[in-house]
Amino acid sequence: MKIFLDTANIEDIKRGAAMGVLDGITTNPSLLAKEGVEYKERVLEIAKIVDGPISAECISETTEELIAEAFRIAEWHENIVVKIPFTEAGLAATNQITSEGIKVNTTLIFSPNQALLAAKAGSTYVSPFIGRLNDAGHDGMEVIREIADIFNQSELETEVLTASIRNPRDVIDAALSGSHIATIPPNVLFNMINHPLTDKGIDLFLADAKKYSPV
Repeated sequence: MKIFLDTANIEDIKRGAAMGVLDGITTNPSLLAKEGVEYKERVLEIAKIVDGPISAECISETTEELIAEAFRIAEWHENIVVKIPFTEAGLAATNQITSEGIKVNTTLIFSPNQALLAAKAGSTYVSPFIGRLNDAGHDGMEVIREIADIFNQSELETEVLTASIRNPRDVIDAALSGSHIATIPPNVLFNMINHPLTDKGIDLFLADAKKYSPV
């Protein structure tokens, strides 16, 4: 499973990239607002660090406006994937712009029906939000499993990009459920590194090493 980092924070992106584990980045206007930076400028900065898909979100509402905005954003960099929220207008826009070579990440997916429609419209990625599904009393991972099964049985090329991940266990469950990608907040990625037994083992190694003089 591929790992994307869900952030617009440059230091977190540099830290993740230095570990060699990042396959791409997802962003949105809320994440950019937290950074207090201009959208295009930050996306281009990210593109210099991570050589992979970078999802940048469209905020228009009508089909015509979404198409125009998508073409404008896609021109920023060759690695741009435009994020379009799941709506009827979004599906129509996706159908048109993907036929002209623009990659789309359909976001705010909450059901297999929505994911199937987005895939049929031409989306490169669909992003089910498991955390929000769980908050609403649904089983987010069951939705991931159903979408992955549908895509596999239908031989659809669209990739399942699990979003709204809250903890390291969500990442493992997404992988076991057939998700192609997990987009992970920085705190979750860095928490994946830690384990108390690893820390204990390192402390033991260092303690033993002090018993011996350097050769």
